[in-house]
Amino acid sequence: MQKLLDTLVRLSGLRDREKMNFALVQLSLETELWPVTAARLVRAVGQPGQQRWFTLARHEAGATEPACDRSWVDEAALPRLAEFPHREAAMVTETMVRTGSGPFTSVFPIDTHSLVCSLLELVSDEPLSAPVQAQIESVVWIYQNLQGLMDYGEKDALTELLNRKSFDSAFHRAAVEQQKGADLAHPDRRTNHTAGQFWLAVLDIDHFKRVNDNFGHLIGDEVLLLMARLMRISFRSHDLLYRFGGEEFVVLMRCADESDAAIALERFRVNAENHAFPQVGTITVSIGFAPLRPDDTPGSAFDRADKAVYYAKANGRNQVCDYRALVASGFLQEAQDTVDDIDFF
Repeated sequence: MQKLLDTLVRLSGLRDREKMNFALVQLSLETELWPVTAARLVRAVGQPGQQRWFTLARHEAGATEPACDRSWVDEAALPRLAEFPHREAAMVTETMVRTGSGPFTSVFPIDTHSLVCSLLELVSDEPLSAPVQAQIESVVWIYQNLQGLMDYGEKDALTELLNRKSFDSAFHRAAVEQQKGADLAHPDRRTNHTAGQFWLAVLDIDHFKRVNDNFGHLIGDEVLLLMARLMRISFRSHDLLYRFGGEEFVVLMRCADESDAAIALERFRVNAENHAFPQVGTITVSIGFAPLRPDDTPGSAFDRADKAVYYAKANGRNQVCDYRALVASGFLQEAQDTVDDIDFF
């Protein structure tokens, strides 16, 4: 019991989601009170009817450390929900579901009332006893509460997209991940224009002030909510979606190349233009995007994408503008990064 308590203390002190996920599956195997041989923390991702299982963390007896699915994994390669009916049953019933006849798999639902639902799946040689189930359910509640506290600090209160405060750390993780990919793919190259490049896009609602002036701030808030919903529909589950304040949104995504990034952003632009917003009617967005560079800062990357947005707004609005293409065509001058950018956020 003392080891369980010590692990819970360590879990409660974590402020990184991946580390917290890893700690949960490690706890499941390392607690001497639970006869668990494997643990998986999974999440249903994708749009309704097309959802698949994404593994946030997995750990097995004998493994040196936990693992997870890559954040930029192709969702089409993930298993469909229907391939694991016991997981679906746990989501629907919101209760623990057990399957198998030895080994046994016990599935504990997490966050069933939020926008996404996660599950803790435990494998054991024997059925889990009632006291052990009660302990696991309590730990799941602790984990869920800790995640809720992180959401409170990291998500925009209105749209539930990520907020500006959480952008810096995600940006730096993306930069490190991109550089690792570049080093593995091209050991002798110093650039990181690889097939797995990250892109930063800035999205700005056109004429949003008119919405507030003509229809009031309540309708304006409804437009922001619907725009956030369209973003979730248009982008992949692992793309990071932010509201930076007002009518400005940001997307941090990993794409194969410039064309893929442009296609994803154009898909959202079209979805927004074609959506009928209650009372307001048609709303359009202007979008600018740019790739992450070696030694980038959040400020310098944002500044390049933001310059592309300003160009889009000054030249007709309702369009997607590529910063690199604008510079290559002479429509924009190359931004000069400075050390002051590090204090942008």
